[in-house]
Amino acid sequence: MMPVCCSSGASTPWHSRLETPRQGRTDGPLCQIELFEPWVAALDGIERYERIEVLYWLHLSRRDLLRQSPRNDGRTRGTFSLRSPARPNPIGTSIAVLERIEGATLHVRGLDCMDGTPLLDLKPDREGFMPLAPPQPGDFETG
Repeated sequence: MMPVCCSSGASTPWHSRLETPRQGRTDGPLCQIELFEPWVAALDGIERYERIEVLYWLHLSRRDLLRQSPRNDGRTRGTFSLRSPARPNPIGTSIAVLERIEGATLHVRGLDCMDGTPLLDLKPDREGFMPLAPPQPGDFETG
């Protein structure tokens, strides 16, 4: 089952897996994310963050590989030790620089997904995020 998406997908310059970068670059090409209504209101406040975490569903990826050879050198590693898009639940994540917002469209740099990849979620980058809620006991080490 594919997750519910709040976007028509990422708009990127890449149309095949071979041309898509292995990792996003914050100096990479400008890409767009266009949100569906009513999710546009959920953008309120995101402009305060320079970087955002973009989570997306890698809908064209294989989901059956337990071991992979990332360098094609004959040595394999477990899927969970890699950032490969081939995974049981192919959720991709990138830290993107938020360039600007125009209505329902976010202009970002740093994506590493094919054009049309469905968006799952947007969050402030945890490196620059300060919680708005007061601390609670689970925030601190005990014992």
